[in-house]
Amino acid sequence: MTRAVRIHETGHADVLKIEDVTVGEPGEGEVRIKVEAIGLNRAEVMFREGAYLESPNLPAGMGYEGAGVVEAVGPGVSDFAEGDAVAVAPAFSMNAYSMYAESTIVPAYALTARPAGLDAIQSAAVWMAYLTAYGALVEFGQLQAGEAVLIPAASSSVGLAAIQIANHIGATPIAMSRTNAKVEQLKQAGAAHVIVSESQDIAGETMRLTNNAGARIVFDPVAGSTVNDLAAAMSPGGTLFLYGALANQPTPFPLFTALGKALTLRGYTVLEIFADRDAFARGKRFVFDGIAAGTLEPTVDQVFGFDDIVAAHRYMESNQQFGKIVVRVP
Repeated sequence: MTRAVRIHETGHADVLKIEDVTVGEPGEGEVRIKVEAIGLNRAEVMFREGAYLESPNLPAGMGYEGAGVVEAVGPGVSDFAEGDAVAVAPAFSMNAYSMYAESTIVPAYALTARPAGLDAIQSAAVWMAYLTAYGALVEFGQLQAGEAVLIPAASSSVGLAAIQIANHIGATPIAMSRTNAKVEQLKQAGAAHVIVSESQDIAGETMRLTNNAGARIVFDPVAGSTVNDLAAAMSPGGTLFLYGALANQPTPFPLFTALGKALTLRGYTVLEIFADRDAFARGKRFVFDGIAAGTLEPTVDQVFGFDDIVAAHRYMESNQQFGKIVVRVP
C-alpha cells in the first residue's frame, strides 16, 4: 500500500484527497519508483477541473512529472535498475499513470537519469518546462541566433525555460508580464526585454525593440483576445504557438493580420514531442547539454509538503509563483 492523491469528482482544489492505494508490481515496460518530489503543472489543475485535453476517468490519480528512486523494474526494462535516481517526464496519460503518490508505477519510456548536479526537487522541475519550450522553439520553430521570440506569461516555469533556451541559442527573449510586479525578476532571469501588457502596447513595444522586424516566434499559453496584439507584433512568415488557454475566453483568429503577414497560428502540446521517439531523444540531449553547460537551470519557486497538496494547487491558481511549484514527498 501507498498514499496517493486521487479525485472522485472534478472541481476546486479541495476535491484532492490523499488515500491509501495498492501499488502492485510493474508490468511489461514499466518501473515502480519511490517518489521523492513532484512537479506541479497547470495541466493538472485543468485535469482536476475537468477542463483538460482528456477528462479524468473517476476516481482518478493525478500528476505528470517528478523525481525519485527506482524500486522495481518490470519485464523488458533494461535501461534502469533498482536504486537508480531518476526523473519522470510527462510522457503518458494521467488516466493511465499518475505521479501524486509516495510510490507509483510509470512507463520506463518516461524516465530519464537524474541530470547531473540536480537534486530531487530540481529534477522534478525539468522535463515539462524544458521539453515544452524546446518543442516549440527548437524542434518545430527552428529559432535562430539573432531572432526575437515573444513569451507571454513568462514567469511560469515554461516561460522561464523558454527565456533560457532562447539565450542558449543566441536569440532574443522578449518576456511579457501582465503587471510590473515581476519585471525585475524576469530581467534577472535572462529576459532581454519585458513588456507589461496592462500598460504598454504589445505590438508597438515589440516593433520598437526589434527595429520594426517583429518576433518570428510567439510562444503563448494564454490565448484569448490578446492573440490579436500578438499577431500584430510578429514578423512576416512568423509562427504563433498556442500551447494553453489561461485566458479562459474565446480566441479569435486575426484574419487580416494573418493574411497580410502570412502568419501561422499553431496549436501545440509537448505530447507531440513524446509521441516521436527521435524528437524526444533530441529534446533530452538538448536539455542535458544545456544543464551541463550551465545555461539551463530549473527555477523552483516554492516547495510544499505532500500533505499540503490542496494548498499547493491553490497557490498555483493564485498566479503568484515565479517558476515551478514542487511537492516534497516524505
